[in-house]
Amino acid sequence: MKFNDLLKKLINKPESKEVAKKRLKFALVYDKLEVTDNMLENLQKELLEVIGRYFEIDRESMNLDIQRSDDYSALVFNTPIVSAKHQQERGSSAA
Repeated sequence: MKFNDLLKKLINKPESKEVAKKRLKFALVYDKLEVTDNMLENLQKELLEVIGRYFEIDRESMNLDIQRSDDYSALVFNTPIVSAKHQQERGSSAA
């Protein structure tokens, strides 16, 4: 094992070619589905609004992604939940 490979494993940082490969796959899926950046931004805002009514989430760590397999595409929304909002809290924030 090369020293650089060992350092990458220890640091657990993805290689730049893997990051580029993932970005390219993401761009290809977007092109095929005809998803624009504007559409994805609007979807993200609306999802955050709805989810924010029920949960306090870590907005900095959230991730919205489209994953594609041979048979289908999937929208994957991943976010850490900080806490659940109880009905009383939801009612006061809606007013």
